[in-house]
Amino acid sequence: MFGNPEQMAQAMRQFADMLSAPQGSGPVNWDMAKNIARHAVVAEGDPSVMEGERRQIVDALQLADLWLNEATALPSGVSAPEAWSRSEWIENTVPVWQKLTEPIAARMVETMGGALGGAGLPPEAQQMAGPLMGMLKQMGGMMVGQQIGQAIGSLAREVVGTTDIGLPLSDTAALLPGGIASFSSGLELPADEIRLYLALREAAHQRLFQHVPWLRAHLLGAVEEYAKGITVDTSALEEQMRGLDINNPEALQEALSGGALLKPEETERQKAALARLETALALVEGWVATVVDAAAGGKLTSVAALAETVRRRRATGGPAEVTFGALVGLELRPRRLREAAALWTALGEHRGIDGRDEVWGHPDLMPTAEDLDDPAGFVTGEAELDLSALDEKPEE
Repeated sequence: MFGNPEQMAQAMRQFADMLSAPQGSGPVNWDMAKNIARHAVVAEGDPSVMEGERRQIVDALQLADLWLNEATALPSGVSAPEAWSRSEWIENTVPVWQKLTEPIAARMVETMGGALGGAGLPPEAQQMAGPLMGMLKQMGGMMVGQQIGQAIGSLAREVVGTTDIGLPLSDTAALLPGGIASFSSGLELPADEIRLYLALREAAHQRLFQHVPWLRAHLLGAVEEYAKGITVDTSALEEQMRGLDINNPEALQEALSGGALLKPEETERQKAALARLETALALVEGWVATVVDAAAGGKLTSVAALAETVRRRRATGGPAEVTFGALVGLELRPRRLREAAALWTALGEHRGIDGRDEVWGHPDLMPTAEDLDDPAGFVTGEAELDLSALDEKPEE
């Protein structure tokens, strides 16, 4: 049944978590999900951060933040920089994952309850089976929690900080020594330059997320809006549930393989949410790339190679993108990163650093998807609006 004793032990631990975890008020038991995520990273090695590593990362984040003062008008977002293990990343980012995934989890649990036991029963039989249905829904919640835990654990093995998937997962600026080591693998570049470049990106993201009040809600709201249009593929789920041996931990582990069960409804509302999210992600990533390259220019000899490495990593996606798709049925990729970076660069040349960064002052000032097609028109056009006039605009 299992390839080796380690696999069997891991599956049995996860199965024990599923059975022993108390069910909370929501569709997912997050204590159980966190335990499964931690098991996933510990199984491949997740050493505690050593004091020397912590000092290197804190110093890099503080120096990066100092360099950014010359490249952006936005104030510092780094107050207490930290170095995290992968397990600490899981613990500190779960609140945001909870917000993003629970609407879909609730639908999956409801559907699984029917697929496991109540589908096709007449109403009177369903009423008699009430207690059993409750147990089956609880089991469904456990299985969804297991899937989410495995996905977050997988993502934790890839990330280098709190912002490198483009969403504000934490208010704390932090980097992961293990993630930096994985990122650096195969790059014949100085380790201190790699660390400092990644620190610049983390600190730049934090300036946006800490000092652009509307941005966090805009990004997370767009993900939530898109997720509301996700439905569970009932026929595929029932096919997976049919004949499932609940005494087989491996079968339970494989029962929910992830994103294949989630399918978007191609409604106009959902298409609009996706377009809004993709544009916002591109603008965030484009601005970060612009200010980081400006801050690192003349200081890091490897800046061009590092910028291209990050650009390819973000543009082509990878396992992390698959993981996020399994969680919320959505690809998280800034498809127009180069166009957005070109727009921010041109805006800085035309208006200066202060004028460029003032655009973040209100969502109505921000470039649109159409502006990415015609950056020159946005840069030289009538985008310099009076913020006070926007705020005082009478309601229609």
